[in-house]
Amino acid sequence: MFFHLSLFACLPFLALADSKNERITPPQGALVVDASEKLQNSYRNISAAVTALSNTTAVQTIYIAPGVYTEQVYIPPLAGPLTVQGYTKDARSYKDNKVTITGNLSRQTPGLANNDATATVRLWTSNVKLYNLNIANTFGQAATGGQALALSAQNTNQGFYGCSFTGYQDTVYSNEGHQLYAKSFLNGAVDFIFGLRASAWFEKVDIETVGTGFITANGRDAANNTSIYVFNQADVRGTSGANSTYLGRPWRQWSRVIFQRSYLGDVIRPEGWSRWDAVQSVENVVYEEYKNYGPGAAGPRANFSSQLSKPIKIEDVLGRNFEKEVWVDTAYL
Repeated sequence: MFFHLSLFACLPFLALADSKNERITPPQGALVVDASEKLQNSYRNISAAVTALSNTTAVQTIYIAPGVYTEQVYIPPLAGPLTVQGYTKDARSYKDNKVTITGNLSRQTPGLANNDATATVRLWTSNVKLYNLNIANTFGQAATGGQALALSAQNTNQGFYGCSFTGYQDTVYSNEGHQLYAKSFLNGAVDFIFGLRASAWFEKVDIETVGTGFITANGRDAANNTSIYVFNQADVRGTSGANSTYLGRPWRQWSRVIFQRSYLGDVIRPEGWSRWDAVQSVENVVYEEYKNYGPGAAGPRANFSSQLSKPIKIEDVLGRNFEKEVWVDTAYL
């Protein structure tokens, strides 16, 4: 039996049943961004819609029509939750995303004082959900000073669903509080998932290495720093060649990263993990794996890493009753 699309107009905005995955019309009350100006009462760029958000504790939504938006988007701390939804015909993954936010700032750009300032999307609010957005930094490789962020995630309670993050060095700055990346895509070469204090869970993400380097550079700096990155059921592949990439290296001396139940392609070196340099101690790093498989899961592993006897639980990273939080979409888990 065939149904006219209009019959689905009253369905919940983010329902994920098999026949209800299209996000092709703005939900009622959303601020609409449309670079083509075909949609009425729309903003031509995302930054204008962010500026138009109200000072309210109620949930607000920004809906983005298909297109390439070349801008740096800064979302400041807001009083209430925010949802940002990109156009897609299949919200369950990143593969049909039609909205791209792109920039090419780097630490080589004059006047930029820190890594956050290079990011294409600077996310400084909490209780936020991003859906089906391609976020890119196209600066690429540099001999020195190549930090060029796609995303700077600088607050707690941030969820990313069906998103794509692309860059080369320092693609995703996962830096503060609780963060969840689910059914998303991340690529890069050098330290392209990094940060200092975030407790981040990466669920069923696809990871692509595009150059020789390191996937993670977690910067946990003390035993009482709760930062941890856990990759659960990730798929790690790449174009960088066999034995070209490490799972991580310690940006600080208490670095903590776990890969579990993940496919590791041949891009991963047998050692798995790297030192930062010849001087920094690895005595307190926590680099662990659990039941990974694929050619990159074979050792022998670095002697400062270990295998777990049981997997890490998501509630140990995101907190008890995390699934009830406004920024968590359990349909992606």
